[in-house]
Amino acid sequence: MIPSYNTGPLLEKTVRGALAVWQDVFVIVDGSTDGSADDLEKVAAGPDQRLRVHRLPENQGKGSAVLKGLELALEEGFTHALAMDADGQHPADYIAHYMAAGEKYPEALVLGQPVFDASAPALRVNGRKVSNWWANFVTGWWGIKDSLFGMRLYPLVPLKKAFASTLFARRFDFDPEVVIRMCWRGTPLLNLPTPVKYLTEEEGGVSQFRYLRDNTLLTWMYFRLLIGAIIRSPFLFVRILKGGNPLKGIKL
Repeated sequence: MIPSYNTGPLLEKTVRGALAVWQDVFVIVDGSTDGSADDLEKVAAGPDQRLRVHRLPENQGKGSAVLKGLELALEEGFTHALAMDADGQHPADYIAHYMAAGEKYPEALVLGQPVFDASAPALRVNGRKVSNWWANFVTGWWGIKDSLFGMRLYPLVPLKKAFASTLFARRFDFDPEVVIRMCWRGTPLLNLPTPVKYLTEEEGGVSQFRYLRDNTLLTWMYFRLLIGAIIRSPFLFVRILKGGNPLKGIKL
C-alpha cells in the first residue's frame, strides 16, 4: 500500500520496484497535482491487474490515504497490508522480509526500525528520538523502536479499530498515533531493522515534511495521547505487570 502526494517520477520507480517482488500493490494518490500517477493508471488498466490506483479528489493527508487503502484492501478480502512511502526511501527488497514476519506472527504489527546511512539529516535522526520516547512512555514501554518510520506491516482489522477510535491520525500524525492506539488495544509488536536512504534533490528526492507545521501537530498529538494514557493508566499498569507486549524480545 503506497500513499503518494506529488512525489514525481519517484512514484513510478517505487511502484515498479514493489511490483517486481510482490503480487498486489495499491497506490492511493492523495490529491496529487503533478501528474505522477498518470502512467500508473495506464498500467493498472492493462491486462496485469496486480496494480490498483485510487485517486482522492484533493489532498487529505497520509493517514486519510492509508485509511482509504485499508478500506479497499478489506473489500478485496486482504488481512494485512504493508505500507511504504512513495519517495524512494524504503527498500523494495525488504518487502519479502515483512511479509515473512507477518506469516509467522499474523497477530503482530511489524514496525520498521530505520537503519540510517550518511544521507540522513542529523536533525531528522535526532529529532525522532523525542517522538520515540513519548510513544513508549504513553504505551507503558510496549517496545516501539521507531514511531515515525513509514514502512510497516499492519494487520488490517486492528488498524481499522485504531482509526475508528479517533478523529485524528489523518495527516502527519498518522504514523505514531495509530501505533500507540494499536498498542493500547494490546496488539503485539515486532521491530524489523530496515535500511533507509534520503535521496538528494539531484536524485529526485522530495519531502512533504514541514518542520514547524508537523512538529506542532506532533506536539498536540502527544498532549492528547498523554491524557488518553492517564485515563487508561489502570489498564496499562495491568499489561505492564503481565509483561506488556507478548512478542517483546523477539528479533527479526
